Parts: sequence; C-alpha cells; structure tokens
Amino acid sequence: MGSDAVFSGFGENTRELEWFIEAGMTPLEALRAATIRGAASIGVEDQVGRVAVGYFADIVAVDGDPLTDIRVLLHAVRGVMKGGELVSP
Repeated sequence: MGSDAVFSGFGENTRELEWFIEAGMTPLEALRAATIRGAASIGVEDQVGRVAVGYFADIVAVDGDPLTDIRVLLHAVRGVMKGGELVSP
C-alpha cells in the first residue's frame, strides 16, 4: 500500500483496500497488506501491524465488519485512537 507522494489525500489509502479486493484479494488479505505485511516490509513487524501486548497501535473503530464490507473503513468510522489516546469520537 502507498504511493511515492508525500500526501495522497484523506481516505485514498482506504480506497486502495477496495482496489485490492477488486483485483482479487480477500478482505482479510487486503487488511493484512495494510497492517502486518506493511510492517514486515519495513522490518518493524515486532513493533506495529497488529493489536498485541507491547505493540504500538493506532486503532479505527467502525460501525460494521470490514471483512464483509471494506467500505466501512471509509464511510462508517466511529472513533480513532492514536498512541493510546482517543482522538476522534
């Protein structure tokens, strides 16, 4: 996931997940590409990329199940935590 651009605009990275699915990935594979696979690609999979004790985590809470409808990550966000702090209710 990603681009060579410094900033691609709000939500563009989430749209990439939709494109991955359109290209044949399952929603779970797309989510892994955005989390643990991305972390592994830069050698930090022991610090980020999953929700686990001792890992740094930014978490998005959505109304719905992204494994059945990936678009909830863009259209149904209910809260965001960054560095353990709620930044968006």
